[in-house]
Amino acid sequence: MSLVATLICNPDNPALDTTIVDGARAVLPQAAPAHWLFDGVAVDIPFGADSNLEGDRHAIEQRLRELRGDLPIDIVVQPVGFRRKKLFLADMDSTMIGQECIDELADLVGMKAHVAGITERAMRGEIEFEPALRERVALLKDLPAGVVDEVLAKRITLTPGGRELVATMRAHGAYTCLVSGGFTLFTTAVAAKIGFQENRANELVVRDGKLTGEVKEPILGRAAKLATLVDLMESFDLDDIDSVVVGDGANDLAMIQAAGLGVAYHAKPAVAAAAAARIDHGDLTALLYAQGYRRDDFVEG
Repeated sequence: MSLVATLICNPDNPALDTTIVDGARAVLPQAAPAHWLFDGVAVDIPFGADSNLEGDRHAIEQRLRELRGDLPIDIVVQPVGFRRKKLFLADMDSTMIGQECIDELADLVGMKAHVAGITERAMRGEIEFEPALRERVALLKDLPAGVVDEVLAKRITLTPGGRELVATMRAHGAYTCLVSGGFTLFTTAVAAKIGFQENRANELVVRDGKLTGEVKEPILGRAAKLATLVDLMESFDLDDIDSVVVGDGANDLAMIQAAGLGVAYHAKPAVAAAAAARIDHGDLTALLYAQGYRRDDFVEG
């Protein structure tokens, strides 16, 4: 079985050099020469493995993490074949953007700390997502719907590398979808800014220009995110291996685990532990390096 270990840094904090790469090659079975994807930032090391793919991958990742020590280097180990994905599904809050939109809305009614605490527990999987969302949305009752534009303009920041990630994958024929347990009032704007072809999210009920404190049912949560992945794979006649999914919270885990390459991005501990791949240090261009793209291949978003 041919595998590849990709070592990735944040481009703002390059930490890779030939000494680290040579050390990694020394612990990999049947290691081939390394291929730099971006000097100091990302490198591929192809190698061989036995037939026990999952066991080999986990053991090898652990060895490489021990070798890495405290250096800010992410490690992705996967089969060499089918690395370039044809479908990209991404969570929005704390993944493609740096904030949780509902927490920012709650700040406008003086409830941010309370709502953020519920959000954190839901994202860690400590409480069920759907009732937690209903509880938080109820606290937004009578908030003018127009404040969404203010929040988007003043409080929401795009995660570095997101535009390049989407633009590069689209340029190579992939279909891209933003799928969120948040709200269409945000995903429509964020998807357009980043370049996604489609977005799916929950819909807040608005009456007379104000939020009613309700969200339309059924709520798009963990099961609906997985259903979106399955639906899009069927629509484009794709196999699991053709998809890459990224997210950070417990409601993302089902779709992450069902993807060909499921990535936990700066994720909650339980999500990072369960995902096939985790990015703790890099920006979103790490997902391009994980697919074998070189920095020269990137398309600016």
